[in-house]
Amino acid sequence: LYKGHGNGGFSRSYAFERQMSAGSAAKAASDWLDGGEVTQSRTIRAPAMRTLQRFQSNNRSRLSTGSFGSIQGGGGGSFVGMVEHGSRAPSVRSLAEAGHHLQDQRAVEMYNGHGALLGHQAGGFDDIDLPSAVKYLIASDPNLQVLGAAYLQHKCYSDSNAKKQARSLQAMPKLVKLFNSPNQEVQRHATGAMRNLIYDNAENKLALVEENGIYELMRTLREPDDELRKNVTGILWNLSSSDNLKDRLARDTLEQLTDLVLVPLSGLGGSGVIQQNPSEAEIFYNSTGFLRNLSSASQQTRQKMRECHGLVDSMIHYVNSSLEVGKSEDKSVENAVCVLRNLSYRLYDEMPPSSLQRLEGHRRNTGGVVTGELVGCFSPQSKKAREHYLSADIVTFTEVSKDPKGMEWLWNPQIVGIYNRLLQRCELNKHTTEAASGALQNITAGDRRWAGVLSRLALEQERVLNPVLDRVRTADHHQLRSLTGLIRNLSRHARNKDEMSTKVVSHLIEKLPGSVGDKAPPADVIVNIIAVLNNLVVESPMAARDIVYFDGLRKLFYIKKRRDSSDNEKSSRAAASLLGNMWQYNKLHRDFKTVGAPPGASSSR
Repeated sequence: LYKGHGNGGFSRSYAFERQMSAGSAAKAASDWLDGGEVTQSRTIRAPAMRTLQRFQSNNRSRLSTGSFGSIQGGGGGSFVGMVEHGSRAPSVRSLAEAGHHLQDQRAVEMYNGHGALLGHQAGGFDDIDLPSAVKYLIASDPNLQVLGAAYLQHKCYSDSNAKKQARSLQAMPKLVKLFNSPNQEVQRHATGAMRNLIYDNAENKLALVEENGIYELMRTLREPDDELRKNVTGILWNLSSSDNLKDRLARDTLEQLTDLVLVPLSGLGGSGVIQQNPSEAEIFYNSTGFLRNLSSASQQTRQKMRECHGLVDSMIHYVNSSLEVGKSEDKSVENAVCVLRNLSYRLYDEMPPSSLQRLEGHRRNTGGVVTGELVGCFSPQSKKAREHYLSADIVTFTEVSKDPKGMEWLWNPQIVGIYNRLLQRCELNKHTTEAASGALQNITAGDRRWAGVLSRLALEQERVLNPVLDRVRTADHHQLRSLTGLIRNLSRHARNKDEMSTKVVSHLIEKLPGSVGDKAPPADVIVNIIAVLNNLVVESPMAARDIVYFDGLRKLFYIKKRRDSSDNEKSSRAAASLLGNMWQYNKLHRDFKTVGAPPGASSSR
C-alpha cells in the first residue's frame, strides 16, 4: 500500500482498531515508499471499574424486579469498552510499517494497567458463563439480553479464547440481530460487545461482515443516540484494520458515513463552524480513523473516496477550521491530514483525464523538460524559456484556483497553504506534520507540469522551505523520509538553485554519516539527501562549493565506500553519481585531492 514514486510519498494508514491498529518504508530507486500513513491505534479498554461495581451490587436485585435499566460506565457512558487514543499519524512510509505498530500498540492498549483489577471487580457475573450469556441474547426479556451482551463484552475484552468460544456458540449473528433492537440499552450493549469481540480477531471481523453486519451497523448509525454511534463508528474503525475488508467497507459505508457523520460534524454543513460535544468529537474521531485506514487500500478505494460527495470537502473544512481556532494538535486533524495524504498518492496518474489535461495545459516539448536529476549534465533553462513557462503557470493557476470542490482540493493551490500552516503551527503532534509533508511530497512528485507549478508555489509564495528545514533539524527517521522526499521534489523544480543551495546544503550535509561511529539515517533518507544535492549541483556551482565547505566531500566519499549491504549499495551509487558531477567543476579538484581521492577517481558514474 505504501508505494512511493520517485519523489512521491504515499502515506499509508496503519490499520486502526478501536481497541485499534495503526500503520512506509521507502524502496530504492524509482519506487520509494515515501508517503505512507501510519495506522492509528485505538484501544478498547475493559469496562470501567464503576460499571463492574454497579453490576456487583445491583444486578441481581434489578433482574429480580424486572428493571435492569441502564448500566452506565464510569464516565457516564454506557457499559462499552472505553477507548484510549494512541494513534500514529500517516507518514509517507507508514503503510509498510503498519503491521509492526499494530502489534506493539495493541498489548498496551488492551490492558493499560487495569487487567488485574477485573477479576476482583466482576462479582456481578459470578453466576453466568459464556454459553448462558449467549443464550440470554435470544431471550424475550430485554433485561436478559443486556446482561448477556454485557457479560460478553467483559469476558471478551482481552481473552482470545473467549472470543473464539463466543464465535463457536454463534454469538456473532445473535448480536448483529440486536443492533437494531427496539430497546436502546440492548442496542448499546450488543454493539459494545461486538467491539471487543472483533478487536484483534480477524475471524470475528469476517463473521460480522458475513452476517450482514455492515448493513445493520449503517442502519444503527442513523439512531439519534451518541453512545450508540460511538460504538458503531468504533466497530467500523476496527473492521477497517483488516486489509481484505477495506474495499467492501468503502463500497458499503462511505456515502452514508459522509452524510450522517462527516459533513455535519466537520462543520461543513449549516453554520460552517465546528460544534461538537465530547461524544460527537469521539464519533468524528472514530470515523476519520476509519477513513484513514481505508485510504491506504487499493486504487479502487482511493478513487471511491475521492469521488464520494462531501468526503474530501469535510476533511479540508475540518482541518482549516481547526487551524483557525488553534487546534492543530487535534487527533481528528491528524486523521484527516493522513486521509488527504493517502488520497494524494499517485494523484496525477489516477485523476480524471479531463482534469489532468486542464492542469497540464500546453505541454512543453519533451526536450524542454528539466528532470533535475541528470548525472553529469548541465541544462539550465534560458531566461526567455523560464518567463514563458511562468506565464503559462499563471494562466492555469488562476483558472484552477477558482472555487475547488471535492477531489479538486487535492491538487488546488490553496492546499499548499493549508499543509504549510500545519508545518508551522503543529508543534507537538509529529504525525500530523509528517502527514502534511508527505502530502506535499505526493503533489510535487514526478515530471508533470502541475507538480512543478505547486513546487514553485511552495517555494516562492508559501516559503515552505523554512518550516520544512526546521523540522529536519529535530526529525526522527520516519519524519526524515517524507521531509527529505519533499525537499528532493522541490529541488528538481526550483527556479533558483543557487538560492535554494544556500538554505539547504548545510542542514542536509549535517544528517549524513562521515565515519563508522556516526549515527546514520536510513538508506532511503541518505539517497534522498544526495539526490537533493545532485539536483542543485548540476545547475549551481554554489551548491558544489557549499558541499565542500560543510565537509560534505569527506562524507560522500565515506558513503561511496560503504557497500556492505543492498541498502548501502544504493546510497553508494548515489554518492558516486554526485561526486562525478562535482568533479566537473575544475576548481574543486584540489579539494578532492585533499580528502585523499585520486584525481578523477570520482568521475566514474
